[in-house]
Amino acid sequence: MDGKLVAWDKAKIHPITHTFHYGGGAFEGIRFYKTSDGPAIFRLKEHTNRLIYSAKTIGMKPIYTKKQINDAIIATVKANNLDKGYIRPLFYYGYGKMGLDPRGCPVNLLIAAWPWGAYLGTKPVKCKISSFIRIHPDSTFSEAKLCGHYVNSILASLDIHSKGYDEAILLDYKGNVAEGPGENIFIVKKGTLITPPKGNILAGITRDSLFEIAKNEGIKVVEKNISKKQLLEADEAFFSGTAAEVSSISHINNNKIGNGKIGPITQLLKKIFTKAINGEIPKYNKWLTTIK
Repeated sequence: MDGKLVAWDKAKIHPITHTFHYGGGAFEGIRFYKTSDGPAIFRLKEHTNRLIYSAKTIGMKPIYTKKQINDAIIATVKANNLDKGYIRPLFYYGYGKMGLDPRGCPVNLLIAAWPWGAYLGTKPVKCKISSFIRIHPDSTFSEAKLCGHYVNSILASLDIHSKGYDEAILLDYKGNVAEGPGENIFIVKKGTLITPPKGNILAGITRDSLFEIAKNEGIKVVEKNISKKQLLEADEAFFSGTAAEVSSISHINNNKIGNGKIGPITQLLKKIFTKAINGEIPKYNKWLTTIK
């Protein structure tokens, strides 16, 4: 917390912390994996770059350099003595004043690390298109990872979980497919990998990694709008994200996707991605920051 390691049960903030009330914070979700060379953080630099970008969108001036943030993340993982797990860096406006204008509040940074397994489990998930749409891009910075954005995700999740589904899918304001509550989404149609374009989604780092893997495997990748009809008629569908990694979708609105099992292209991407994050494919080791 703000440059000092703090015991888990002693990490506290004031109840009149500005971000706690108004949602004006920026965060990242980062995973680290057990490799033969030790724990390795997946795409640390890219996550830190996005963290700083997101913080700037809500008026936070840089208080730490990228190197200081990266070093602090590594130090936190080391201090927790974990082989693999999840990292949460969070910039937030701290205690200082109330009111919507955050100017005058201190900018604080906390970094936590803990063990966390598969976010959506290991089996293909059943999804429902939520009645809540993704936040309109003209109302926010859609590519920033801001705390307040996730109220939208919470509403979509509560909506579908109460009906017995595993995860939600949100459409955009035009009725096209946007993303999951905390994941990007891909479909496969006739061997082509298709995903919504940037502009109304979070530009996912796992999403970007899968682009590279797919192209290296000779799989055509297209960024374009996906209609609800095209989604339901997909040969395969899956989520991607730091927490979700690569999670196959079996059903959408009780409509079976493909044969309801993980499809061949999804399976291939998942297999290669899993090997890459565990340090088993040398050409993808550029994504890993090994902790010695």
